[in-house]
Amino acid sequence: MVIGKGYEDRLLTDEEITALMAEAADMAGLDGKKVLAIIPDHTRTAPIGQIFRILYKLLAHRARTLDFLIALGTHPPMSDEQIYQRVEITAKEHERIYPKVRFFNHHWKEPDALTVVGTISEEKISQITDGLFRMSVNVSVNRMVLDYDHLLIIGPVFPHEVVGFSGGNKYICPGIAGQEIIDFFHWLGAVITNPVIIGHKDTPVRRVLDFAVSFVPVERSAFCLVVKGESLAGLYYGQPEESWSEAADLSDKLDIVYKDKPYRTVLSCAPEMYDDIWTAGKCMYKLEPVVAAGGTLIIYAPHVSEISYTHGKILDEIGYHTRDYFVQQWDKFKHYPWGVLAHSTHVKGVGSFEKGVEKPRISVVLATGIPEERCRKVNLGYMNPDEIRIEDYKNREEEGILYVPKAGEVLYRLKNKAEG
Repeated sequence: MVIGKGYEDRLLTDEEITALMAEAADMAGLDGKKVLAIIPDHTRTAPIGQIFRILYKLLAHRARTLDFLIALGTHPPMSDEQIYQRVEITAKEHERIYPKVRFFNHHWKEPDALTVVGTISEEKISQITDGLFRMSVNVSVNRMVLDYDHLLIIGPVFPHEVVGFSGGNKYICPGIAGQEIIDFFHWLGAVITNPVIIGHKDTPVRRVLDFAVSFVPVERSAFCLVVKGESLAGLYYGQPEESWSEAADLSDKLDIVYKDKPYRTVLSCAPEMYDDIWTAGKCMYKLEPVVAAGGTLIIYAPHVSEISYTHGKILDEIGYHTRDYFVQQWDKFKHYPWGVLAHSTHVKGVGSFEKGVEKPRISVVLATGIPEERCRKVNLGYMNPDEIRIEDYKNREEEGILYVPKAGEVLYRLKNKAEG
């Protein structure tokens, strides 16, 4: 059973949000239980502070424990100050107003922080992936989850390049998972390719992660959020698969923009919440479908000065390439983390690799604080961000130029895919 509301033409009121969450808290039956809430890091737009305050008021006196774990995936750990900013409180407020809560980062690469909860068999992987892969995959998650009675997932749902739509069980896998399953399903998505996956609910990758999470032996539920601007247009509570499905249906209506024709130039502006290309790459993923063949997409992010704080050294080695570049030279690249290979292909976009020559469909250019030499080294284009005048890109869609002021969460698609 899912309870919730969502609108295409207005936002939820504060009163509606509070009432929905109160009904959910009663339905969840969390009295006396140890509850671990799993929330996104700073790279997802959502009113997490508002949800946190309401949840604390509803559950702190009823649950035996109410803790929060940041679903970092492979993102860097957040500092105490960053966590406080995420939930919109201060250290003093934590001590005085919210004393029962503890906050934790997920540590994806620390063996002692993880536990294997199951293995997806070769036969199941082959079945789920329609024969693309035949291999077994171990599923490990943060061992903290075994210390709790209930996992409460809280996070937004947007079109997503790897799974189709984010949210739901994705906050467990990869959110609080280990590297093996993270690498596998990211590479699966890359092999299928971003344009085929993004903005579709039923994907092999979603099926993999839902099956992986089924091994976790802890009761779970989810608040799935649909965000418009900085506020909620939809809020759904229930089992993660069901509440996610409702939220994805609304996100499909609100977070996908259809265009009549492709653009030869796209200026895709990264918001401050993306602090490296690992995250700002979303500015490519969401706009790749509307860039004309032979066109250029510019990731404009003067505040970004790093390729990836976690995976930068590996990306310096392998660079950014199309899927076929890696697949056709698999023996050379298969020992690298598959999740990093996946990121590389998603940023570079689709293309071909024939007779030793790589031909990307479009050109991807970084207009960031990353030096030109490093951009060229990793096989991406370079523009000096200081020489870009935003005004030169505004209101020129009829000329084949698209300006997107806050890219990364809304998907752009062509009404007629053949136009691309």
